[in-house]
Amino acid sequence: MSQPTPCYHCALPVPTGTRFSAVVLGEGRVFCCPGCQAVAESIVAAGLEHYYQHRSETSANPEALPQQLQDELRLYDRQDVQRRFVRHDGPVTEATLMVEGISCAACGWLIEKHLRAMPGVQAAQLNLSSHRLTVRWADAALPLSQLLAELRRIGYAAHPYQPDQACEQLAAQNRSALRRLGVAGLLWFQAMMATMATWPEFNVDLSPELHTILRWVALFLTIPIVFYSCAPFFKGALRDLRSGHLTMDVSVSLAIGLAFAAGIWTAITGSGELYFDTVGMFALFLLTGRYLERRARQRTAAATAHLVNVLPASCLRLDATGKAERILLSELQQGERVQVLPGAVIPADGRIVDGCSSVDESLLTGEYLPLARREGDRVTGGTLNVESSLTVEVQALGPDSRLSAIVRLLERAQAEKPRLGQIADRAAQVFLICSLIAAVVIGALWWQLDPARAFWIVLAMLVATCPCALSLATPTALTAATGTLHTLGLLVTRGHVLEGLNQIDTVVFDKTGTLTEGRLTLRSIRPLGTLEAEQCLALAAALETRSEHPIARAFGPATQSAQAVTNTPGLGLQGEVGGCLLRIGQARFVCALSGADVPAPPTLSGQWLLLGDRSGPLAWFGLDDRLRNDAAALVAACKARGWRTLLLSGDSSPMVAEVAAQLGLDQALGGLLPDDKLARVKALQAQGRKVLMLGDGVNDVPVLAAADISIAMGSATDLAKTSADAVLLCNRLQALVATFDLAQRTRRNILQNLLWATLYNGLMLPFAALGWITPVWAAIGMSVSSLVVVLNALRLTRVRPAPAAPEPALRAAQAHP
Repeated sequence: MSQPTPCYHCALPVPTGTRFSAVVLGEGRVFCCPGCQAVAESIVAAGLEHYYQHRSETSANPEALPQQLQDELRLYDRQDVQRRFVRHDGPVTEATLMVEGISCAACGWLIEKHLRAMPGVQAAQLNLSSHRLTVRWADAALPLSQLLAELRRIGYAAHPYQPDQACEQLAAQNRSALRRLGVAGLLWFQAMMATMATWPEFNVDLSPELHTILRWVALFLTIPIVFYSCAPFFKGALRDLRSGHLTMDVSVSLAIGLAFAAGIWTAITGSGELYFDTVGMFALFLLTGRYLERRARQRTAAATAHLVNVLPASCLRLDATGKAERILLSELQQGERVQVLPGAVIPADGRIVDGCSSVDESLLTGEYLPLARREGDRVTGGTLNVESSLTVEVQALGPDSRLSAIVRLLERAQAEKPRLGQIADRAAQVFLICSLIAAVVIGALWWQLDPARAFWIVLAMLVATCPCALSLATPTALTAATGTLHTLGLLVTRGHVLEGLNQIDTVVFDKTGTLTEGRLTLRSIRPLGTLEAEQCLALAAALETRSEHPIARAFGPATQSAQAVTNTPGLGLQGEVGGCLLRIGQARFVCALSGADVPAPPTLSGQWLLLGDRSGPLAWFGLDDRLRNDAAALVAACKARGWRTLLLSGDSSPMVAEVAAQLGLDQALGGLLPDDKLARVKALQAQGRKVLMLGDGVNDVPVLAAADISIAMGSATDLAKTSADAVLLCNRLQALVATFDLAQRTRRNILQNLLWATLYNGLMLPFAALGWITPVWAAIGMSVSSLVVVLNALRLTRVRPAPAAPEPALRAAQAHP
């Protein structure tokens, strides 16, 4: 009997009669289902066919996984390592893993089916929304390292899921707040229906018995709203009264409590009005605002947790004899030596004691070009070793490391961020004191004049002056404007952005990835010998294709092959192409091959590399990081508003000054570390300036947190995004110009809302005090006032996306002098 054909994507048997196929790696492949076929076609369309080539090689040879990866996976078989994330229940073991590389439901199906087919696996369930995989298996029959290796072989990397406690606590609080909000919204609608049925306007042929039943139904529906959904308000009011500090919780609790008590009295006696619908409406509006605030705090607290993922889980420690042993990073001690292989992340701060290589320090500087590092130089944990093996002596771990210092800068900057809410709290406290004093005084007067009306008048005053419209004035306008900005491609993560943009007078730009596209491109070829430009490019590409350096990407694919290629970090490459010995890189390094004089590089801007052979230099290659098409338009818009423009970059090359000159920036500084950038921003703020920061790297995180307003590019690191007040998802700087205009409109809208809410409360208070307004009409007036505020805020949604900047005009601004 013939063996069934395996699915090319998931390796499961293809059912008989199934006809799902696609062309992968130049050949027709068969698949078991339309999901695997769709995934394969997507991988091919994205230009990632090499995934299947690598997958096929490792599947054919299970031991083909890199030895370093195999050693690291075996560490997870240790009991002391598993103690943190693995649970043992007799012979059955359960673990929760975080899986990388999941793109669709077909990936989840593939992972679950593949793992369940392994011997010893009892259950495998993947949460597609969180990418968390829960696996139950017999540990005696199947080690954890084999499970992880099997996931690697089908193209997915899995790591132990170890949540940050602070983030998990905030997430749990958010889930609780969402449940309270859901209960309030659902039961309020039902209580409103029951309450409205008792109104004279709707009371048509309603028997007294049914009237009584509806009153009690509304009461029972409101009880969970008051004692469950509104419990945080009462707890907050009690805390505020104990501390002697009045907040909105006191006013809200009084209004909800008295309205609920009045509703109970009406339900029992049958006299008066029911206010259960008012209680539910209060709860729904206020709980929604509280929930959104909690979500913002959760994103902020999760920012520092992302830095943990920068460091590797293990490292190669060298013993006294120089033998390498893979250990967990937590076992590494200060003073020990580690071996850092090419392509590996440096595990800790230290000093190079042997070897030379290029190190990608974009984690600290934001610049993508690796820097040459040799014996005696210091390196930082979390940076990437690009080319050659290094031996590093560990000098700093844990809280003493450079990454921890960046975290402390981030936390300090966040703590010092100006809070506009403090002003609103003080104003609200004055308003609350005045309202409560007025309610007490007026209630005492009515108690002397007409005790039967005193309670209802005080309740009407509390309901009429309940700060719903005031509390909605700012958030509704910001919510409407935020939704509009999302259509423009800007995601606002903190509510003070639009209001704060109206106070900005200084803009600080990062260079790489913000004003520029963040990748080198080949801009010019200047032949120096008899070879044509195309021939020189083919020779250079043959050499560069053997290098992992980011510069190599600018030369494109190679049409020839190079042999005996050697790399000299910081200088260049040497190799043979077609029997000819060539060098490419720094001019002195290249000319040393032939003994020729070093030619002067072209006067144009950018970075220039020289190609040469034994006869002398062959050609100059000009590389440059291209400006974004709409960078000039953004700078022009900032200058039109009278703002000062600065460029603060970690790049120490002349390109910083060249970019500033092309865009007409007021000032440019290069070669800055994160604390240097933070000091510059603090100095500007000390002069009374309001700073807007645009950045994209981890090195920009402290500055993004310290600036009055911060915006991260959509291509930025996750930590930069979570630390910024807004994220430019579309990566179009032109969208920021529309944002500046919308910020002005939003400010006017907020002032209009606040003016209306103030006038309403100012007018309703004396009317309610005179007894001209009953609690029912006070509740209706409060609802109308809130509705006016919401409708006015919705006008901010009438904004069209800003058109993209004309390509030719902006390219002219980028032309080299």
